[in-house]
Amino acid sequence: MDSKQAGFTTKQVHAGNRPDPHGSVVTPIYQVSTFAFESAGQGAARFAGKAEGYIYTRLGNPTICALEDCVAALEEGAGGVATSSGMGAVCTAYLALLTSGDHVVSTASVYGPSRTLMELQLSRFGVKSTFVDTSDLEQVRRALRPETRMIYVETPSNPMMQITDLRAVADLAHAQGALLVVDSTFASPYLQRPLTLGADVVLHSVTKFINGHADVVGGILSARDAGVLKKLRQMMTLVGCNMDPHQAFLVHRGLKTLSLRIERAQAGAGRIARWLEARPEVAWVRYLDLESHPQHALAKRQMRGPGSMISFELKGGFAAGERLMNRVRLANLAVSLGGVETLIEHPASMTHSGVSEQERQEAGITAGLVRYSVGIEEPEDLIEDLRQALEGDAKA
Repeated sequence: MDSKQAGFTTKQVHAGNRPDPHGSVVTPIYQVSTFAFESAGQGAARFAGKAEGYIYTRLGNPTICALEDCVAALEEGAGGVATSSGMGAVCTAYLALLTSGDHVVSTASVYGPSRTLMELQLSRFGVKSTFVDTSDLEQVRRALRPETRMIYVETPSNPMMQITDLRAVADLAHAQGALLVVDSTFASPYLQRPLTLGADVVLHSVTKFINGHADVVGGILSARDAGVLKKLRQMMTLVGCNMDPHQAFLVHRGLKTLSLRIERAQAGAGRIARWLEARPEVAWVRYLDLESHPQHALAKRQMRGPGSMISFELKGGFAAGERLMNRVRLANLAVSLGGVETLIEHPASMTHSGVSEQERQEAGITAGLVRYSVGIEEPEDLIEDLRQALEGDAKA
């Protein structure tokens, strides 16, 4: 069967699987560092790229390739490159596709370390950057320069849940001779496929929805064009941020239930978001399925569903947010997101603490902002947990 013609849930189960001589139903863990050649000629041919086969796990491994091929099939890309962390994927994209003198336009409320890496580290090597609200196309257009070579978009953005029109931004990038790179971690391939909307590269922290069980750190990239993919792979192998085979096995296992987990979690998230919106303690809620969301209509066009991420602001600011996080009993006070368990965190003091206060304010990341990743628990239990946290006494 050609999995390219199959539906999403069929692909997530079968794409990338490799025949096993012992009949294993899933690709086993090839926990090895190096692979033997049948002859010197075969080794030379593999190093020259004239023969298929494995050489060394940093360069390729059957277990890792199974995951890469599965994600690429889901993204409808030319292939995939798995990395040891989500930031490994971000760094690979930056280093592979940018050079001294280049300029990048990026989402202002992008994941904190992605912005910090660009502003504090790549700037040392002559790469310039401008951070704007990429949900506003005019801001993107005004930020472009003759030397702009990349537009780096996170959509939905972390933690403000802003949506960027990928088709429109892809057109702007390509007219400029630039590449569009999209961090689609908050959506996963199930809810959004940027490559089909014109993006050149899509990346994920697979730590989040793709793995979904809070037990693996990893990243992955996929590219629309084989030439761009080759650049990404070459950089990943040179930097040495390859994924480990055991990591890949666990992520591939988690990926097989991606659609089921997201459907369950987003059904609960919708109920919780509407409950929060009606609470007197809450100033505002950002959830893609709420009509109050500024890009609600665009999200419905561009994505398969609203997902399970909620951001909201408490009227009491930082103190109220701190009380809420100290009082929850079911949700875990922890960073990360996209797992089967519900997580709650405070971006200003946690995930975005490396970003200056002025830049946080410009991106809308206020002191009282709370990020809530809804898991697969019963929505009624999560609502009760939030209710008692808003109204009750602090736990001992």
